Amino acid sequence: MSKADKLGVSASFARAQPVGVSSRRAAIAEATGAPTSGVVPPSEVPIEALAHNPFNLREDLTDLDELAQSLTVRGQLQPLAVATRMAFMEAHPGQTDGLGRAPYVVIDGNRRLAAAHLAGLKTMHIHVNDSLSASAADILESALIANVHRVDVAPMDQARALQELVEVHGSQAQVAKRLGKTAAWVSQRLTLLNLTPTLQEKVETGELKVEPARRIGRLPQEDQAAAADETINAVNPPRQRTRPVPPTVNGVNAVNAPKPAPAPAPSPRITISTHSPETIADALTAHLTPDDLKAVTELLMQRI
Repeated sequence: MSKADKLGVSASFARAQPVGVSSRRAAIAEATGAPTSGVVPPSEVPIEALAHNPFNLREDLTDLDELAQSLTVRGQLQPLAVATRMAFMEAHPGQTDGLGRAPYVVIDGNRRLAAAHLAGLKTMHIHVNDSLSASAADILESALIANVHRVDVAPMDQARALQELVEVHGSQAQVAKRLGKTAAWVSQRLTLLNLTPTLQEKVETGELKVEPARRIGRLPQEDQAAAADETINAVNPPRQRTRPVPPTVNGVNAVNAPKPAPAPAPSPRITISTHSPETIADALTAHLTPDDLKAVTELLMQRI
């Protein structure tokens, strides 16, 4: 028996069903204690009344300590967007694993819910909106739109969510339209899924940067490893150890000789081992300041 099953549902959720509720909805409510659409939703519920969204973008809810500390010190500043268990079960009769007996499913705010458990909160503020659970596409869209502009969403998680939306809507163009993005925006992010599993892992760890990874994702998989190695080495060239040579005077070791005035520091060099425009751009970006990059761009434009 799951923890949620052991906790059960508080009496405040086992309210009488209003007139006009369908027999199917009434049967679900009787079995689960979930509120129906005819019940005025609460604005604050016990934390055990909330279940995580099975379609949540993040595969792992990580880095929760700081958020848990904020909830402890400052409290919950924004309510969780939830749908009733009833609405979720009607839209997804085969997707109830992990819900336990919680009467609400969190659509947006799963990370805050996980942090609240870590912080030991007893209740949470919610905003109930059953329209969010009308379909699998709506749940995915709601989670993606809420997170797409957040820096803590991993690029691979974003790409996987977009792919699920493509499977629901049938095309990248339809997904772009529903998200208010261009088709190129969607296509560019989906190229990460064309990478080999090894390179996808390097994107997740940050060893392979997202922008070059998207370009590499357009290559055949047999060519991707070499292209990735070239990109990584261009940005982070291997260090070479050199043995220091003692100073000499007329060919004789002169450790105790007077020290000459220090020579001016040499200008930094950028080593580019390929003629690929993308790799050249990556190398320049890694070594030059934004102002220098702008100056180089202007000089190149003058030579075209």
